[in-house]
Amino acid sequence: MNLIEANDLSVAYGGNPVLDGVDVHVEAGEIVTLVGPNGSGKSTLVKALLGVVRPDRGRVVRKPGLRIGYVPQRLHIDPSLPLTVARFLSLPVRHGARKVEKVVGQTGIAGLEQRQMSDLSGGQFQRVLLARALLTDPELLLLDEPTQGLDQPGEAAFYRLLEEVRQALGCGVFLVSHDLHVVMSASDRVICLNHHVCCEGTPNVVRDAPEYRALFGHGTQGALALYQHDHDHHHHDHDHDHGDKDAG
Repeated sequence: MNLIEANDLSVAYGGNPVLDGVDVHVEAGEIVTLVGPNGSGKSTLVKALLGVVRPDRGRVVRKPGLRIGYVPQRLHIDPSLPLTVARFLSLPVRHGARKVEKVVGQTGIAGLEQRQMSDLSGGQFQRVLLARALLTDPELLLLDEPTQGLDQPGEAAFYRLLEEVRQALGCGVFLVSHDLHVVMSASDRVICLNHHVCCEGTPNVVRDAPEYRALFGHGTQGALALYQHDHDHHHHDHDHDHGDKDAG
């Protein structure tokens, strides 16, 4: 059963089409990764799925009562604002101690509860955002470029954590990746977006698709690298351009 689906979704800003006839869906228990260049409409698609952006054409259908856990691209917290991890996890709804303890253990942030949010490393911060999303018992996790700014080992660790969460909860995962060269090997499907769906399929199928190569391919730098479970990081030694925030 589809947890969420977008049918013929089109969105324009000021007459400029950002999404044009996009069809996507996420089933229970599957990991779908969305890749695309900056300005391709990735963030707009996420906002449409969340119901924040109203499409000009098409529609978004959610399973009745669908619980979505959302991990944003970035969250700026004023460093002068005293906010501990424990306090952040209690916003906007305070959860029972047992439940908080469970997600803290799941996401590997035990021991950070009394740390200030502004003092966390990038990887710790993202794990705290994930923990907060898990407190809603999500059926669907929606993550908008959650590893932006992390180094490759940090990115790989976060992806492995996501896979563990998916296995433990059986939830669907819709992940927007800022990094065109690296996609979770655990992805069931990869969708390549450039205002419309260019190609879609398993990571290996998309990697070899001419539409993907036309957008991103130039030698190994444009090839889709897949994180494997037994990686030693030595085969990920090329530089990464983390780019600007997706304008779309």
